[in-house]
Amino acid sequence: MKKLSLVNPFGASLFYEDTVSSTMDVSRILAERGEPHGTVIIADFQNAGRGRIGRTWTAHKGENLFFTILLRYAGYAVMPKVLTLKTGLAVSLAIEDFVKNRGLSLRESVQVKWPNDIMIGSRKAVGILTEGNSGVVYIGIGVNLAQTQFPQALREKATSIALGCDEKSSNIRSEDRFPLLETILAELYQIITVPDDDQWRTQLLDRLYMRNKPVRFIPGPPDSTVSIEGVLRGIGPQGELLIVLEGETKPVSCIAGELDVYR
Repeated sequence: MKKLSLVNPFGASLFYEDTVSSTMDVSRILAERGEPHGTVIIADFQNAGRGRIGRTWTAHKGENLFFTILLRYAGYAVMPKVLTLKTGLAVSLAIEDFVKNRGLSLRESVQVKWPNDIMIGSRKAVGILTEGNSGVVYIGIGVNLAQTQFPQALREKATSIALGCDEKSSNIRSEDRFPLLETILAELYQIITVPDDDQWRTQLLDRLYMRNKPVRFIPGPPDSTVSIEGVLRGIGPQGELLIVLEGETKPVSCIAGELDVYR
């Protein structure tokens, strides 16, 4: 396992592997050997990458950014609240900064799809997976960066930063995953180390995917036959999704489940 000489505001090491089962798996090994808060593992390829609810994550080797950051807390009470959404906010801000710093522009906006995806326009560009145990939190992030070809089944659902940019998208290359990582870590550090307040929610509302639009929400597991339909109004203080049902004025709070947007 190689150490990278990149900037990490958390003050911990950044490790690199060419191929791993998943960076989440390696991060757990690093935690067991005592690596500190903020340790990062990045890989060029995951042969068993996974997303939320056990879904697999597939992408081209070396064209994208896969990493997990290990966070340690003394207990649940001192953990940052709504960590997954705050991570999504950090990644969305970082993508915008990354593109702007290269003199490029995105054809469509970067938005956070509750609870753990980043969209460029109507297509997914980033997936976030948060797991934890005994005061240790693992945040796995997969960013489609330079990949421009996707399997037929994903072409209407997936995109990358390169595809989302204007005609200069060829300027985005695989080696850009390292400065992108530094930018994400800087944004994440800023957002999760400041005292808990409502600023994160204000920023997130400005980029909340499908806000003020009709949505279908599936509570519980994705194969549930139960659904809620209404207009997505916002995010509550605990990260809950607020949906106003037809004929109602007061929103209902949706805590566990997902938005069904691929219909």
